[in-house]
Amino acid sequence: MTKADESRIRDEDLRAELEKHRGNPLFQTLASTLISRQQRRDEERAAQAAREAELAAMPRDQARRARTRETIAATADDAQNLRHIHSVLALCGLPYTRQPLDVREYHRKQGRMSLIVKAGELLTPKNEWEVQPLPYGSRARLLLLHLCSEAIRQKSATIDIEDSLTAFLRGMGFPATGGPRGTLTAFKQQVNALAACTMKIGTWDGAKATTLNTSPFSSIDVWFPTDPDQRMLWPSSITFSRDFFDTLTKHALPVNTHAIRAFAGSPRKIDIYYWLSHRLYNLEKPVSISWEGLREQFGEGYGRDRAFRAQFHDELQHLREVFPKLPTKLGEKGLLLSPADQSVLAVPVRRSTKLVTKV
Repeated sequence: MTKADESRIRDEDLRAELEKHRGNPLFQTLASTLISRQQRRDEERAAQAAREAELAAMPRDQARRARTRETIAATADDAQNLRHIHSVLALCGLPYTRQPLDVREYHRKQGRMSLIVKAGELLTPKNEWEVQPLPYGSRARLLLLHLCSEAIRQKSATIDIEDSLTAFLRGMGFPATGGPRGTLTAFKQQVNALAACTMKIGTWDGAKATTLNTSPFSSIDVWFPTDPDQRMLWPSSITFSRDFFDTLTKHALPVNTHAIRAFAGSPRKIDIYYWLSHRLYNLEKPVSISWEGLREQFGEGYGRDRAFRAQFHDELQHLREVFPKLPTKLGEKGLLLSPADQSVLAVPVRRSTKLVTKV
């Protein structure tokens, strides 16, 4: 047998294995096997380096979507990736942008679900009531996602959040910075807005309508800045109102945390992902959604129809970069959505717990 070129074996663990078998009658055969393993490793490293170079050349958000697609493909069946949001909040989202302080109500409707959010007031440490804005944007959505997920995970209306919330926000790609313009301050302002607001959640099953008047939380220690440089502390716990918690346990929509992270900076993309997740969960045959219907659902802030259509096309394409099997097709009349199981959106298929609310 031709003597194997031992110099081609470079990795320490492979070199150690080579020395372990030196003197074995089958040493040359074993050495050839180790050379082949080294070669496969080298090829994998070269491919990985080429991929990293390709990703580095992409714009930041595009690279994030590409990495997310690869992460999801590698961890598709991992239950640790699941988060949960109340299905009504998923379909009838909050405002995308900050509303003027004198705007005290926000209305949304989607199919058989309706939501009215009313801004409220909070008692300050000076024993004065302070008007709060309506909750809005991606930060309020991320907070609700985390809190709803923790309520489902802990199986309790009262949940501990002090340690988990900062870790969650870091996991979403937000640095934990304090000060008047820091990320923690911005998130805590949304905690206050959510703590102060009240909601009317309406559902219709085709025969009767049900309206639930509720606040998301029945108890929460709110936060007011007194010193911009002080240490930022979350409340140690919050308590969901019983009505809200009961409907959450019945209508919790599962979503993939990696997908949420990829779109964490865009409340509209988060809403589109939520909406597609819910529609696919219930869809049994192809359905067409008109441009008018899409604009009613996602067109907040657009004055011209052409601008909305172009933006929605781009945002849907960004979702397709993460979920290449997404069964959607855009055309002149709107969106064609075809049946598919939830695995195309990186959520395990659980048809036995199918949501009963149709939209």
